[in-house]
Amino acid sequence: MERNNSIIITSIISGVILIVALGFLLAFGPAGSSTQNTVNVQGTATIKAMPDLIGVYINIKNLAKTSAEANDQNAIILNKLIDSLVKEEGLSREEIVTESFNIYQDYSYNNGVRKDNGYRAVHMLSVKIDAKDSEKASRVIAIALDSGASVSNINFELTQESQNKYKAEAMKQASEDARIKADAVAEGLGKKVGKLVSVSVNDFGYYPWMAYGAVADTSTLKQVESSIQPGDQDISASVSVVFKLE
Repeated sequence: MERNNSIIITSIISGVILIVALGFLLAFGPAGSSTQNTVNVQGTATIKAMPDLIGVYINIKNLAKTSAEANDQNAIILNKLIDSLVKEEGLSREEIVTESFNIYQDYSYNNGVRKDNGYRAVHMLSVKIDAKDSEKASRVIAIALDSGASVSNINFELTQESQNKYKAEAMKQASEDARIKADAVAEGLGKKVGKLVSVSVNDFGYYPWMAYGAVADTSTLKQVESSIQPGDQDISASVSVVFKLE
């Protein structure tokens, strides 16, 4: 009797193991079949984008014996700059944006000996101008220089609305490129593209384009003016897509 019970229990366990094994095979197939029956392709796209903003980045730098003096000197130049931009170019205070402001102790070294130079105040601002109005950008630069500031760089940029538009178009074209490649691979193997398994999106490649570097004085202004002419720029996007093959 005990021997019969052992046989029955062993049979039940064996049956359960067999059912589990069959379920696993049905769900996942033979080892390696998931990779053999899929195709992984990279879709890419590059489109042309016309910048719609000119970003002028202005630096106000001062060195003084105390932090309070450095701050006061910086404020004098800042107020002069803002007043001129508002009165002469009709900018609102909100259009003159502070990017960063810092006051720190300034040091220099000579033969390993540290010298205390005082305190340096650095105020960075930005002004965004319609890309169609390059003359206004030139006037803003001139005002900044006349106020005692310098211009760290001038960028061609995209508004958020334009970024969204170009991003959508670049992603769409990259996805279409992935499907074309998958269809070509499937046809070469005598198969067809089946269901989408997965997709990985790499965000589109947009960074502001530098039109000009540092402008410290008016002697280089004419050269800068001739450079502020935005043109088409490349924006790229890529996606990684996995399809089933049938």
